[in-house]
Amino acid sequence: MAWNKKHLLDIQSLGADEIVTVLDTARAFKAVGERAIKKVPALRGKTVVNLFVEPSTRTRISFELAAQRLTADVVNFTAEASSLKKGETLKDTARNLEALNADFIVMRHSASGAPHFLSRFLRSSVINAGDGAHEHPTQALLDAFTIREKRGKIQGLNVTILGDILYSRVARSNIWALTKLGARVTLCGPATLVPRVFEKMGCRVTYNVEEAIADADVINLLRIQHERQRKTMFPSIGEYTSLFGLTKARLARTKPDALIMHPGPINRGVEIDSEIADSARSVILDQVTNGLAVRMAVLFLINGGQGPQGVTA
Repeated sequence: MAWNKKHLLDIQSLGADEIVTVLDTARAFKAVGERAIKKVPALRGKTVVNLFVEPSTRTRISFELAAQRLTADVVNFTAEASSLKKGETLKDTARNLEALNADFIVMRHSASGAPHFLSRFLRSSVINAGDGAHEHPTQALLDAFTIREKRGKIQGLNVTILGDILYSRVARSNIWALTKLGARVTLCGPATLVPRVFEKMGCRVTYNVEEAIADADVINLLRIQHERQRKTMFPSIGEYTSLFGLTKARLARTKPDALIMHPGPINRGVEIDSEIADSARSVILDQVTNGLAVRMAVLFLINGGQGPQGVTA
């Protein structure tokens, strides 16, 4: 199907067919990335502004490289070196960027809904690179891409998301994407971080980590989002690790082909044993690689690309 959205603000508003279009287009772009000449002229003459008002490494670099691979001009904007520090509003900052003929504004912000707010009055296309504890749509798309690439399908798989669900935008976007594509999603973590209200999104909630991972085809680990927590949600890091960390002993009781995923940054020895993060079961670095292809696909489709058949040299 053709993609007809001007923005990518969340996964919740996408249909399964739209998600699949992104994944299929990303597969074509991943093939482009394996060639000697990795650039295509799909965004020649366009300007992409990375408006990151919250720290980022993987996502910002991935979007920057994706835009460059599509031959766009790229401007990186950080709040610490901008007029936002002088009291300028987000709206005025964005309008000034648009006045400089920015075609795409890729935005990360600590306030949930900030990209939706900007999309209401900007002519530029807005791409949500993470807003507060709300959503992180391209992370969910690259996670779905990685699962489909490694397992051949998503429909019918058991996916366990383990960790800080309450404050995680990655968890929310993954829940929407995976349930729309037919996976069975289980959430697990401390009761203070995994409220049962998530069952309304079509998930199973359990507080028993052994039960959560026993039949999992995919185990997606999330770090503790200390920067978004207003108070301590569990007694200590040591206690969290002993009760919910993925240790070698716990891994031994999982399916032998279960994939181990993590959106990063990893807190080694907390949510995951260091050896497991580096093991053959881990697809953590594959997720980073696939993120580039997925973000190329998103920029391409929002610019009017017609799906994987439109990806040409």
